[in-house]
Amino acid sequence: MWWFLAPLILVGTLLLLFGVLVVLGRYRNGALLRPVVARLARIGFMRRFFTKVSTAALERQNPELASAMKKINAVSANPNPQAVQKAMSRLTPAERRAYLQATEAQGETAPNRQARRRVERMQQQARSPSPGGRAGRKRKRR
Repeated sequence: MWWFLAPLILVGTLLLLFGVLVVLGRYRNGALLRPVVARLARIGFMRRFFTKVSTAALERQNPELASAMKKINAVSANPNPQAVQKAMSRLTPAERRAYLQATEAQGETAPNRQARRRVERMQQQARSPSPGGRAGRKRKRR
């Protein structure tokens, strides 16, 4: 007779766990849920799941930023400045604008003056695209 209660206890436990996760996510904008997610992300399949879910959410909210992030992340996890510059040159103006807005929102600042100036130039280019599309590039001489 007790085996009738096993599915009810299992479903009740899962509902309680889901309810706790929802409450933690709502309280202080998820401040208490972040350490739980960080701990769960140590597990391989959970990290892949969280990455997939966050990428899907980003694609729904801002497709240009999602595309830019894919191109930037394709360089490597910890790229050198030249590789980042090369990846940034492959971005479309809309993707570059979305990426720069996202980095501004994150508060990421360049480590030195030269890098800050390069970022400022990219922001200027993103705001006012050139009419011909190739105006800022130099031609190769043969």
